[in-house]
Amino acid sequence: MQSFAAASGGRMTVQKQTFVQPVSATIPVPTTITNVIATLKGTASPERFYVITGHLDSRVSDVLNFTDDAPGADDDGSGVAVVLELVRVFATHQFPGTLVLATVAGEEQGLFGSAHMAQQMKAAGNDVQGMFSNDIVGASQAWDGTRPDPHTVRLFVEGIPTAATPSQIALMQSVGGENDGATHQLARFVTDVAPPELTGMNIRVIWRRDRYLRGSDHLSFQQQGYPAARLTEPRENFNHEHQDVRVENGVQFGDLPQFVDFDYTARVARVNGAALWALATNPATPKNLQIHTAPPAGFPGTNLTTLSWDANPEPDLAGYEVVMRETTAANWTSAVSVGIVTTVTLNSSKDNVQLGLRAVDRAGHRSPVAFPTTVN
Repeated sequence: MQSFAAASGGRMTVQKQTFVQPVSATIPVPTTITNVIATLKGTASPERFYVITGHLDSRVSDVLNFTDDAPGADDDGSGVAVVLELVRVFATHQFPGTLVLATVAGEEQGLFGSAHMAQQMKAAGNDVQGMFSNDIVGASQAWDGTRPDPHTVRLFVEGIPTAATPSQIALMQSVGGENDGATHQLARFVTDVAPPELTGMNIRVIWRRDRYLRGSDHLSFQQQGYPAARLTEPRENFNHEHQDVRVENGVQFGDLPQFVDFDYTARVARVNGAALWALATNPATPKNLQIHTAPPAGFPGTNLTTLSWDANPEPDLAGYEVVMRETTAANWTSAVSVGIVTTVTLNSSKDNVQLGLRAVDRAGHRSPVAFPTTVN
């Protein structure tokens, strides 16, 4: 990372983030854990952050076995390779927003490195507007007789936000929005800016926090209230994850490089690169979007919809678009330009559709969509 950062003219810095993790069920002695983080500071709005991670550690069958060989080629050498490649590529560029590209440790033992990193960013007041964990992004086929799928990557996104408060969950139950958290908006943005013709990959968005009852480093950022998602290959082979390296009944076990498709990993890097490039270049997601529910005096309700929000800071802002879709639609289907304002009233019933807001700059770049909270 330091060698790549040398080409940045001082814009990119590299740090070791070290801490001691106390004894836990998976760590028998106090253990020093180190994340390695490259930061490319934004030029115009450095206060907004976009993060990717891959995890440095690997394991064998017994998570407490720290002596046997654990190659970790796919889990997660592939994710680390993505991070390193983007450090190399981005070092010679500048972006309005700040990019943070990190290799974290202790994932297999309990997400310890990413949890520390996310906590530190939250404590510093960092406005992380998007985060991606690259974990197991090396195999285009499962080596189990199923058809290879070399041009698909899965993107897992949470439904009800991990950090949602009981009152926020109650509001979702009342008005909807289970599919409209910030992480869902992040996924919709990524599918727009990283299409197959640009990356060579189809992004299969899955509305689930991670694979069934499992998790990765994006959970650490979700726990801090940040929008975070996980990229991973289309079909895993569990003979090559968390296994002692051995041959058993003629079957090769272990996470070995021979099962990694390097061209596939390169395409995953393109998806990350396209997403981060657009996120750090385009306007920020609008803040404090509210949908007003108070009816006119003397009436029990209204079929008009009033929205208000805070002004974006970008100097080249062209205005805002209100986006709409049916509540059953997966993606936004229409947009109405409303100009450079911070409130608008539409002749559209909030009872029937979902609404959101995005910022647009003079070059036509659009932000991820903000979803409204409710006020009287």
